[in-house]
Amino acid sequence: MRLFPILTALLVSAVLYGLVMERDRLVTFADGFRNEDPMPAEETVVAETVAPVAETWGHVSVVVRRSQAAEVDAAVALRGRTEAARQVEARAETSGLIVSQPIRAGAFVNEGQLLCEIALGTRAAAQAEAQARLAEATARLPEATARLAEAEARLTEAEINNNAASRLAESGFASETRAASTAAMVSAAEAAIRSAQAGVEAAMSGIESAEASLGRAEEEIARLQVFAPFAGLLESDTAEIGSLMQPGALCATVIQLDPIKLVGFVPEAEVDRVAVGAPAAARLATGAQVRGTVSFLSRSADPQTRTFRVEITVDNADLSIRDGQTADILIASEGLMAHLLPSSALTLNDEGILGLRIVDQDQIARFAPVTFLRDNADGVLLAGLPDQADVIIVGQEYVTDGVLVDPRFEDLTQ
Repeated sequence: MRLFPILTALLVSAVLYGLVMERDRLVTFADGFRNEDPMPAEETVVAETVAPVAETWGHVSVVVRRSQAAEVDAAVALRGRTEAARQVEARAETSGLIVSQPIRAGAFVNEGQLLCEIALGTRAAAQAEAQARLAEATARLPEATARLAEAEARLTEAEINNNAASRLAESGFASETRAASTAAMVSAAEAAIRSAQAGVEAAMSGIESAEASLGRAEEEIARLQVFAPFAGLLESDTAEIGSLMQPGALCATVIQLDPIKLVGFVPEAEVDRVAVGAPAAARLATGAQVRGTVSFLSRSADPQTRTFRVEITVDNADLSIRDGQTADILIASEGLMAHLLPSSALTLNDEGILGLRIVDQDQIARFAPVTFLRDNADGVLLAGLPDQADVIIVGQEYVTDGVLVDPRFEDLTQ
């Protein structure tokens, strides 16, 4: 039989009983011995010497940087993309077979350069017919004009004869029958003039109709050729020779990349910080950095995102920037006072607010919310702090508001 484990268990049970059930009696018993044996004088001196050191044992040791605010260029940071200045899909306006050789994608085309040509077909015959009708209608006009002049002359003669016959009849030298006959001749001459005028109008209408037909024929022929609307690059091959084109069929896509646009969307909280003409810079996904100026700021917000479109014009003479590249955009704004601090010093409070832990004049840790401006190779630029602040850069995650700290200032000379 194992005796020692049983004895050990009984001893532990007795000690636990005394500590739990008879705790008050044990404390009173210990206080009696403490009052009877005062601390010797030598130990009192040692305790008084150690006491100031012992007071700092409850403080949390942290590394602090004394930061001074400086004025920085406050930039509005956006995430955007590159976009061609212009992009057009050149399409056919008529039907027919392509007879021109294709131009391959990526080629540079000048403004007005031929992209696609459609076969002439029977359009030349239609044009010749319209020209013949115009010539015929034009030839009828002089004849109609001559008839009108002849009718006007006859009317003048009839009016003279009628005037003479009427006076003679009044004097008794001519019969009334003669006067009536000359009056009838005047009426006939007037009718002839009206007929001649109608002939002239018909001839002029024929000319206008023939001209319209000729114009339609010429316009149809002009539609057989599709030209580049501006200088740029072909984003696709032009239509292949022998392919059948219908009205609206794609001939080629032309894009203009010089200058190029950077497009971003500004939140409504920062739209007042952006102005047309402000300088801007961007870093592309390839690492290339470009500069330009704000050329457009929308006055109407996107109904879904409540953001405003902004466009930045950038020179792209070498066509190195492509359409659709991702870009990190910075738009210059008025300067702000900011602190440059390491990003590792940032922390969050219980409400999830971004900020820093600073040390006040009583060496107590305090949480200070900040506004993130931007980052660079040396750290992050933060606004919202006093002009001078003692910021905890090491140990901020181990303290909360109201905790006493033992600050160790960073040696920036190392």
